[in-house]
Amino acid sequence: MPDYSNLSLWMATFEGDLTPRPPLDGDASVDVAIVGGGFTGLWTAYYLTERDPSLSILVIEREICGFGASGRNGGWAIGDLAAGLDAYARRSSHEAARRLMDPVRRRVDEIVRVTATEAIDCGFTKGGVIRFARSRAQAARQAAKIESHRANGIGEDIIRLLEPEEVRRFARPTDLHGGIFYAPCAALDPARLVRGLAEVVERRGVRIVEQTAATAIRDGGVTTAGGQVSAPVVIRATEAYTRDLPGERRTLVPLYSLMIATEPLDDPTLAEIGLDTRPTFADDRYAVIYGQRTADNRIAFGGRAIPYLYGSRINPATERDRRSHDLIRRALVEIFPVLGDVAITHEWGGVLAAPRNWIPAVRYDPPTGMGTAGGYVGDGVVPSCLAGRTLADLITGTESELTELPWVGIESRPWEPEPLRWLGIRGTRAVMGRADRFEFGTGRSSRLGRLAYELLGR
Repeated sequence: MPDYSNLSLWMATFEGDLTPRPPLDGDASVDVAIVGGGFTGLWTAYYLTERDPSLSILVIEREICGFGASGRNGGWAIGDLAAGLDAYARRSSHEAARRLMDPVRRRVDEIVRVTATEAIDCGFTKGGVIRFARSRAQAARQAAKIESHRANGIGEDIIRLLEPEEVRRFARPTDLHGGIFYAPCAALDPARLVRGLAEVVERRGVRIVEQTAATAIRDGGVTTAGGQVSAPVVIRATEAYTRDLPGERRTLVPLYSLMIATEPLDDPTLAEIGLDTRPTFADDRYAVIYGQRTADNRIAFGGRAIPYLYGSRINPATERDRRSHDLIRRALVEIFPVLGDVAITHEWGGVLAAPRNWIPAVRYDPPTGMGTAGGYVGDGVVPSCLAGRTLADLITGTESELTELPWVGIESRPWEPEPLRWLGIRGTRAVMGRADRFEFGTGRSSRLGRLAYELLGR
């Protein structure tokens, strides 16, 4: 039996039981079958029990609930979507896109409500997110971003530009040129949230089977190694692991993100860093980084050093890649030099899912009863909650503002076949790294960064 406590800091410090639930043993017939025991699947089950408590619901999980990105991520509950407002506006209108972003932001407080109501202790602290500008180029990008938000009617209560002295009230990074504060974001322990959510839906009557691999999903049911599941409604909530299902190899690509966590920090070290109100943090480089001060005063910090393996492979050895973790530690120490001599107690990684259009979406087809949600590109903690509620409304035929949002029904074309997929993703990552080095070295904006997004079709 795998040692699931090795998956992440969050799983290692989880005080509950990680013993897998019994697998499916024989055929089953239910009203709704959900494949995937992460945030998307469990939030869908949760809201279905609210919409129609009479429904019989089965969650099918290959490992244990929270095995994937839901139990390994950076613990950012950010009320935002990876694609941004403009991507949805291009497919509908700016007004429709604004109608989407409002409920995404409100979902942060919905998670507060649910965790309080259901007594899920996940260390939730709504401290916003600080994005440092650590070069003149990053500061210019942030100023343009604020201008765009104001043009779209987004006020200072949501997002605001900060002068360097204002940033230092929150945190004290190096090479500071300013920053952005985005209010609808919280730091949390994702493993405690996903494991707690699984317990809640079980208490509500949802059946969860673990150690049960779905080998095929079709309208009317799911094929597993343990038996056939018949269901008029089938929801795929498999994110990066979608690539293991027949015909889905190019639907979503699994992109690696790796993390480290320090030992709990002493008071003098914390005084030099700041982050007293536990805002999550990043800077505005092209190659994504992200961090938080945990509830037990560690710094958990991550980035995407090795983004993609040929053929959409998922290899556990990549999660422990020494060079990648060293690069991530170096990036952290560049931001907070005081951490140079601090012990790193945990190193881990995992895969997130990216569709070809880079746009998270919710889909449900009433005639076949087939549905899915995801493609969060690393920002799934909050959107998965909204997706679960939206799927519950779609499945039960409930008319709501959520079912009319512009991310409902969006389709993405498949990713290119290999070797084009590998060349494109790896090449783009290299371009981003070069753009960041240029900007940090010169302070001038790099055209390569914008080119990288264009290469990916973003």
